Amino acid sequence: MNSSVDIYEMVTNLIIERLEKGVIPWQMPWKAEIGLPQNMVHKKIYRGFNFWLLLTIADQYGSPFFLTFNQVKELGGHVLKGEKGFPVVFWKILESEKKDGSIDHIPFLRYYTVFNLKQTGGIDESKIPPTEAYDHDFDPIGQAERLIECWSDIPEIRFNQSHAFYAPSGDYVGMPNPRTFFRDEQYYSTLFHELVHSTGHINRTGRHEKLTDHRFGSQDYSQEELVAEMGAAFLCYMTGIQNATIDNSAAYIKSWISKFKEDKKMLLVASSMAQKAVDCILEHQSFPNPATYVEPVSQEAEAV
Repeated sequence: MNSSVDIYEMVTNLIIERLEKGVIPWQMPWKAEIGLPQNMVHKKIYRGFNFWLLLTIADQYGSPFFLTFNQVKELGGHVLKGEKGFPVVFWKILESEKKDGSIDHIPFLRYYTVFNLKQTGGIDESKIPPTEAYDHDFDPIGQAERLIECWSDIPEIRFNQSHAFYAPSGDYVGMPNPRTFFRDEQYYSTLFHELVHSTGHINRTGRHEKLTDHRFGSQDYSQEELVAEMGAAFLCYMTGIQNATIDNSAAYIKSWISKFKEDKKMLLVASSMAQKAVDCILEHQSFPNPATYVEPVSQEAEAV
């Protein structure tokens, strides 16, 4: 029988292995009605820092569409009086010739300003793309459901949100409708991620009290994202759904670990913190939790 400690080490090694091999970019595992932040003209979804910044703004305004000032004008519209835009940042590589004739490539941070569609007026509705949520018949996974239902100290879970989040001030988790996830396993992986965030509350492990910089993209923020996704990966393994989620977890981790120079060392630190977070969940089960042991997955199944 595998102990929970063995599982922590096994999952950490699986993620390190995938990071070393290279992983595909992280994919948003759901599609809510509001949709993902994108340029309305080019229909390209924003990436990296811009994605996360504009995702929050899209939720506030109720539209996933953004446009530059000139794009608004070209569509026959105008920016509403008093509205302020949001920066979209990107790197531009400048070439500089050295004295020896070689070329030096210098990264230069640039930005331009975009406005949410709801900050504009006068654009014909026929030019606005429709937004529809993904919908499928959600089939609850018993072992994952038991883990959630038996956690005696679980925060409130509020459904039908446009994105997944944990709100420390109110100690609750927001989740999209389970039907909007592309796979049932992805719903649980996302929920586990937010529940691991919640273990940092002062009344649980108190992990959040040790973070000094809560700004989006800071090292503290990035570390907390690593902890949450590592913890989610542990819980996915414990509930037997890791084969459907491990690659996207590795991709998500890769997107945040780039903040650290010693990335593998930071991953191990985050893994240790995630282990404590998961222990907090397992130690507060209302009856012995069957998720602490899952039959080992065969090598053949793991390779799928």
